[in-house]
Amino acid sequence: MGTLFYGSDRYAIDIDDRALAHLQLAVVTKLRRHESFSLTWRDDQPSGQGRSVIWMHESIPLHFVYAGSRMAAVNRLWVAELLESASTTVGMRLVSEPTEIAPATEDDR
Repeated sequence: MGTLFYGSDRYAIDIDDRALAHLQLAVVTKLRRHESFSLTWRDDQPSGQGRSVIWMHESIPLHFVYAGSRMAAVNRLWVAELLESASTTVGMRLVSEPTEIAPATEDDR
């Protein structure tokens, strides 16, 4: 289980390492384009919350911390879904990984 630390107060968001890796790719892509967006995810049942939303902006500190040392294989469809959702009025939603993996391109090799 990895952690995304958000903001100067280092608000901690626990996310599975694989999901965090894909989220990192999508978030960094948007922020490198200077595109702000909201990020929504479902909270764990024990916390008693339904969902959480934060505003992602290039001026807000982010720190991605992984429990494991190996980089996850990238599911390009998952990253694409995250990026596509970020352009909606609801914002980027942390969704489950699609079962179909997009074929690798020449750039991936």
